Amino acid sequence: MALLNVEDYRQEARRLLPRFVFDYLDGGSEDEVAVKENRAAFEQIRLTPRLLNDVSVRDQSVDWFGRRLPTPIVIAPTGLNGLYRKDGDILLARAAARLGIPFALSTASNNSIEQVANASNGDLWFQLYVMNRDFADQLVDRALAASFSHLVLTVDVPMGGKRERDERNNFIMPFHFRPKTIADVLCHPRWLWNVGRHGAPAMANLATATITDPNTQAALLSRKMDASFDWDDLKRLRDRWPRRLLVKGLLHPADAERAVSLGVDAVVVSNHGGRQLDAAPAPIEVLPGFSAVKAPIVVDSGIRRGSDIVKAMSLGASAVMIGRAALFGLATGGEKGVVDVVGLLQVEIDRTLALMGQRTFNSRS
Repeated sequence: MALLNVEDYRQEARRLLPRFVFDYLDGGSEDEVAVKENRAAFEQIRLTPRLLNDVSVRDQSVDWFGRRLPTPIVIAPTGLNGLYRKDGDILLARAAARLGIPFALSTASNNSIEQVANASNGDLWFQLYVMNRDFADQLVDRALAASFSHLVLTVDVPMGGKRERDERNNFIMPFHFRPKTIADVLCHPRWLWNVGRHGAPAMANLATATITDPNTQAALLSRKMDASFDWDDLKRLRDRWPRRLLVKGLLHPADAERAVSLGVDAVVVSNHGGRQLDAAPAPIEVLPGFSAVKAPIVVDSGIRRGSDIVKAMSLGASAVMIGRAALFGLATGGEKGVVDVVGLLQVEIDRTLALMGQRTFNSRS
């Protein structure tokens, strides 16, 4: 069967993955209202074409701090990617390098900072969770030594959201498989061969001799972050990290303005894909309110079509992050699957620009 869009890849991932794995990828918090609203908000936006313009040649490239990206897409930081494909983080990084777009590696990755840096020649960003200050400093120093170009501080996880699909599936680490889960795994032989036979993927960034706190891994697995991290700590992080710094998870323009005043280079408007506060607004809904922020604005959560990306750019975004969409491709086809999904989005962006009467994101010809 031909996979024609991101939803097709989602359905194929559902078919190929055991239920507990797919639910971890696809699910959100509580009633998953935010997950649904992230999509509904995009679907409610309309684009009005301006026609009789010469759109015979289109260019979807954008500027990012003096560098030209071929498309305004960044592969978002996502955890436990080794559940979908062995060495999933490396495959994502390699796919991004082939596409010429950035890849953000999560603190909760299954391949380490150093492994990903050694395996990819692309533009690598590192996403930071703060469980405790000393460990966070170690991660920052490692990312700097490995030549990661951007640090992305995620701030919307003072504690973990209530992810009820995971609770029903007894999705905890270390894994304790119940008979029902074992039967499900055995019904997915491709996943079992590629992932399951290697055992549960480890939190590679925590499996180093430099980490001395035995509670750190448990904190990351249960999303028990340092809830005392505040603006003063952000300023200290800004002083420690000499390269581009983004803050991810903001939904109020005043927070973005304060972050920028402390030296943050860009902000990511995000509700964590609907996986934290279920009552949070859809990022695309609040994006226009960030127009006065004097820094690039990235938006994520709910992007499934190239037209969604055109809508985000039209409302003031400088770029977007895609998470689940890329992971559906990873689960379905590995590195090639990620490249194919992003390629589909690029084709849809191009078609949408043409039908809108635009040659680029910055012009209406």
